[in-house]
Parts: sequence; C-alpha cells; structure tokens
Amino acid sequence: MTKAKWIKMCAAIIIAAVVFCLPYEAFGVSVNPVERRVIFIFALAAFFWILEPFPIWTTSMLVIVLMLLTVSDHSLLLFRSSADGETFSNLIPYQSVMATFADPIIMLFLGGFFLAASATKYRLDMNLARVLLKPFGKNPKWILLGLMAITAIFSMFMSNTATTAMMLAILAPVLSVFDANDKGRAAFALSIPVAANIGGMGTPIGTPPNAIALKALGTAGANVSFGEWMAFGVPYVLVLILLSWFVLLKIFPITKKEMELSVGDKFLRTPKAIIVYITFAVTVVLWVAGEGVHGLDSNTVAMIPMAVFALAQIITKDDLKKMSWDVLWLVAGGFALGLGLSKTGLASHIIGAIPFASWNPVVLMVGGGVICLVMANFMSHTATASLLLPLFAAVAVSVGSHLDVLGGVTALLVSVAFASSLGMCLPISTPPNALAHATGFVDTKGMAKVGILVSMMGMILAYVMMYFLAVIHFFD
Repeated sequence: MTKAKWIKMCAAIIIAAVVFCLPYEAFGVSVNPVERRVIFIFALAAFFWILEPFPIWTTSMLVIVLMLLTVSDHSLLLFRSSADGETFSNLIPYQSVMATFADPIIMLFLGGFFLAASATKYRLDMNLARVLLKPFGKNPKWILLGLMAITAIFSMFMSNTATTAMMLAILAPVLSVFDANDKGRAAFALSIPVAANIGGMGTPIGTPPNAIALKALGTAGANVSFGEWMAFGVPYVLVLILLSWFVLLKIFPITKKEMELSVGDKFLRTPKAIIVYITFAVTVVLWVAGEGVHGLDSNTVAMIPMAVFALAQIITKDDLKKMSWDVLWLVAGGFALGLGLSKTGLASHIIGAIPFASWNPVVLMVGGGVICLVMANFMSHTATASLLLPLFAAVAVSVGSHLDVLGGVTALLVSVAFASSLGMCLPISTPPNALAHATGFVDTKGMAKVGILVSMMGMILAYVMMYFLAVIHFFD
C-alpha cells in the first residue's frame, strides 16, 4: 500500500474514532454502547468509501466482519455486556448479518449477471443493437438518438460499465472518421455513458442503487415489484434520454451529414443460443407481469435463468469467475449497514432527535436528492446509496403520512436512488464516464456541462414524476 493510502486510511480511522467519542447525549440523542459501535462502523465505511484507501468492495467486507465481531449476538464476549455484566438487548442476530450475502435482492442482481453474461456470450446484445439501429437511418442526429436508446435498453439488464465498453467498441471506427473540428464526435462519445447511467434506472437490476432502494423499501414496508418499478422507471428513462439527446446536440452540434454503422452479424441458431433467447424473453416477461399474475416474486424469477444456464452449460465455471462478485459484496455491505442502523435502534434514536415531521415535505425530498447527487459525483454511486438510503428509509418511516402528498416513502427512496445514478459530472463520477473520457474525444469541461444539465433535468423530472404518481395513487 502506498504512503498516500496509508495516510487516507489513518485519517478515516481517526475521524471515525472522533465521531464515536462525540457526546451525543448533549445533542439530545441517547445512544448505548452497541449503537456507538454502529456509528463508528458507519463513519469508518463512509470515509473509506470516500477516500478509497482500499477497493470499495473490501470496505463492505470489513463492515460485515466488524458487525459480526462487535454488534452481533455472537460477537466477542467483551462486546456483549455492559460493565455491570448486563447483556445488551439490542445485539443483532449473527445469522441476519451473514444473510446479507444471500439477500433476495443479491439473488435478483445475480440473475441479472447471468442474463448479461449469456447475452454477451451468444452475441444477443450485438445482434439486437444491429436490429434496433436499422430504423434510425443514416442521419447522424437520429443515429445518435438510436445509440442512446439502445445503450439505455441494454443498461437496464446489463452492467452500465459493460454496456458502455461494448457500445464504445461499436463506435470506435466511427469516431475516428469525424473531422477534427466536428464536435459531433464528442456528442457520440459522451452519449454512451450518459445513456448507460440513465438506462440503469429503468429496472431494479439496472444498477446497484436500485437494488439497495428495493431493500430499503421492503424494510420500510413499501414493497415495489419488478413490473411496478419498470412502469415508472422506463417512461422516466425514455423522457430523460430525449432531453439528454437534445442537450448533446446543442452543446456539441454535429456537422457530418451522413454516416453508417456496421454492427453485429446474424443471430446464432445453435441450441444453446436458442435457449438463451427463450430464457431471456421468458424471464423479462415474468418480471414485467408481476407476482399478481403468476405468483412468483422478482427475486424468485431471477433464479430461473441461473438454473437453466447452469444445467445447459451456457454459463460455465469460467464464466462465473468473470462475473462482478465485488459488486454483490459491495451491495451486501450496504445492506449490513442498514441492518445495523435499524435493528440496534440507532436510526430511530437519531431520527427521533430531529423533528423531520415539522419540515416541509418538499424540502425533505429535494434536500435528500441534492445531498445524494453531490456525493455521487465524487464517490461510488453504490457506496452513496448504501450510506444514504437506509437513513432516508428511517426518516420516511418516522415522518409517516407527512410525505404522502409527494408519494410517501417510495417517492423519497426512489428519488434518492435516481439521484445516485445521476452523478455524472466528472470522469471519476462513474466508470462509464471514465471510459468515455479515455477515448480522448471528451474533455472534462464538456462532460461537466452535460452532466450538470442532465442531472438537474433528471432530478426535476423525478420529482414531477413522483408527484404525478402520488396524485394517481400509483403506490397505494
């Protein structure tokens, strides 16, 4: 580990220790020793995720281990009881902490990984791109819109980073033929990460913040199905893609008059490829139809492609090794933090000390989104969601019907999750942005302009959508 990382690690530990030692009683917050330990773990995770002395997934692993050692009912003996020998009543069952690794939402995400890996392996993604691009003709402006729409669709079911890498590979030969003074190549290069970041918001498996929001919603008693999420997520994505397309054309006008993309080949017709096509289609249909139609929840449906692809040897041991297990562990760490906040009583004590119910619901909703958006531009979207969503879930529950006019707990948590994905102003904000910046066709200033405008429009659109859904009682 480098000297800079040692300094960051020590700084994070010192800050977390200071936070641990604060006199919370003086602020009107009563916390017992178990809750103080959770505060320390939360602060340590926050600063490790911000400063990144280690890869962010390792911080999640540390969170889970520290919770097992210090706040679970199977923790070290010295942490289980007070100085007078009385056992703490708010220790968390150790099985619950370990279960975060196999939470149903983790299985939902893993099912998405299986679908994405099979689609790439049997060229379903490239061939779908070829078919979907045909209606957009040869006008660069319409091709740009087509690429953004296709990227968004893929990003709903694949990793945003993998989608961006694939689509930029398709674009590579095209970007090289643009004239040096044609701003259009910047528009094309930047359109892919923008569309990938936006598209991920369309489904629960599109991006980790959505999965974390689903978990938080379930904890708050506001369950949202896969189909219900898509019912508002997909229209939101489509409108924001159109707005982003307009922004890109205004900031980076295209002078090239005609172009043609050569994408993909013919669909494979091997038995395994056909199994992939059918399983992919059936899984999506079951997700969209919802539990009320066939009786299976979205997490159970996600297990179907896992079983089918494993038995048919479509996904092999080597394919499993290439999957993003670090993302699953990162999400599990966020779940563990949420568990610590809720099960020890810390969240209710902190929230109870702040009169959120007296706040204007608009201030609460907008303030939460802005905080999340700012953080998401400088740290991992998943880490941001992991830190903030459990807290906002507790806030939403504490204020009760105060937020109903704006859609209640669902509106608050969904808008915060969307804010996490809208952090795209800098090359470091998200891996898709970094990939686009690496092409050399997008500078930081241009990325910031587009990112700020798109994120502002995205937040406004999210609040308008949530208010409309509240008016029609969509979440009732």
